[in-house]
Amino acid sequence: MDTTQIKLVEIAIALAIYIILRVVINKSIDRTLTGRIMVKSRAKIVKKATNLILLTALFTFILILFGVNQSEVAFFMGSIFTVIGIALFAQWSILSNITAGLILFFYHNVKLDDVITIIDKDYEVEGRVSDIGLFFVILKSNEGEVISIPSNVFIQKMIRKRMKG
Repeated sequence: MDTTQIKLVEIAIALAIYIILRVVINKSIDRTLTGRIMVKSRAKIVKKATNLILLTALFTFILILFGVNQSEVAFFMGSIFTVIGIALFAQWSILSNITAGLILFFYHNVKLDDVITIIDKDYEVEGRVSDIGLFFVILKSNEGEVISIPSNVFIQKMIRKRMKG
């Protein structure tokens, strides 16, 4: 076997590992949904994030296979993460909203179509949860208003959930 054939076999193995990891992780996320009785649309964001991480790892591995120097790949990836880190530090609320959105996805008992009241010392907000995303939780009030609450603020507030029945 010449080096080109060996590289093609290595790429095929890397793609197979990528596909297997992607299937296993997506099934794990789906199991989390069924155990918690959550809406499947909330899993799309988490699946996209994990798939992006896996694709980045696959891309890096393929670059190394084609002879790109490891120090150059490390420098390139380090530069990208530095720029992203500076951007997130400058906008730290973006990072905290993403983290809060993931916590809402996995651990919070509020789900779509729940009627909730956000208890605040100055102003209470009541409405039906119409969307839960990484950055915002969207409520629709009885008056037809659309209320957008940042995920990091939502997770810090006390919430009263109206029980159905």
